[in-house]
Amino acid sequence: MSQHFLLSPAAKTLSLVKVMRMSEAEARTAFRKIRWTETEGEPICPECGCVDHYDLKTRQVYKCKGCAKQFSITSGTIFASRKLQVRDILAAIAIFINGAKGYSALQLSRDLGVDYKTAFVLLHKVRESIETARNAGALSGNIEVDGAYFGGYVKPANEKKDRKDRRKKVHQSGKRQSVIVMRERGGRTLTYVTSTEAEGVALVAANVEHGATVHADEASHWDKLAAYFPIKRINHQEAYSKDGACTNQAESFFSRLRRAEVGTHHHIAGKYLGAYAAEMAWREDTNRQANGHQFAMAIGAVAAAPVSRQWCGYWQRRA
Repeated sequence: MSQHFLLSPAAKTLSLVKVMRMSEAEARTAFRKIRWTETEGEPICPECGCVDHYDLKTRQVYKCKGCAKQFSITSGTIFASRKLQVRDILAAIAIFINGAKGYSALQLSRDLGVDYKTAFVLLHKVRESIETARNAGALSGNIEVDGAYFGGYVKPANEKKDRKDRRKKVHQSGKRQSVIVMRERGGRTLTYVTSTEAEGVALVAANVEHGATVHADEASHWDKLAAYFPIKRINHQEAYSKDGACTNQAESFFSRLRRAEVGTHHHIAGKYLGAYAAEMAWREDTNRQANGHQFAMAIGAVAAAPVSRQWCGYWQRRA
């Protein structure tokens, strides 16, 4: 019996111990080399692009010789105006990477000894960075599409005589949302959050190249895709895979997302569902890559991501 990839030595090239043993100076040097690869770690002014600068001795910042603006190694990135040390940020990302089913903000706050809200924002900034860095463009080849509903649970009444039919809209909370997934076999995964699964038809038409083969289940709203693509259907009441048609990779994504919701986070607020779905899509796409490579990808995404407009006002209750 072959060994699962996650159990093999090839999957474990990242050591959290090594990250935590780094000094702050070593962590800053590592981050500089990742952010400014073209100059081998020499700072570049985020305002004017000048490479000439002064090192201020009173603070760990630089002063540009071109525009006289002061900047730090995280200025202009998603971690601008940070308070945590760079080593702690690298450690948080390493911990995040090693959580195969995700990592909760509560647990990270305990690991780093920081406030829960600090850990919550930090993890969401990492998720936003990864989503921003992912390759854009239409999907091609064989594409599996599916949708699943999350949230909006209404607890039934204690006594049977008082219970309502929760399938009817009048008895629902209105918070239920659908996650639409499009998985390119051997490629990328795209996710969207909509009110109903039927809205996924237009999203598939907009994000899949013409000529690609679409695989979908027996839900009637996917019938409209036949006007855009060659389509293969699978009836899950008969089989999970038949005559080359299946949506098993899409189902694998939903399995990972539901395990993260139930087993790791326990609750995902509706407005953050898209961020968690994007994270799980990235984890699915990279699940056969070593954690050291995943860590390098995440650090590179963080170093390249601009200042977050969603999370910059979280402490002022604007997020």
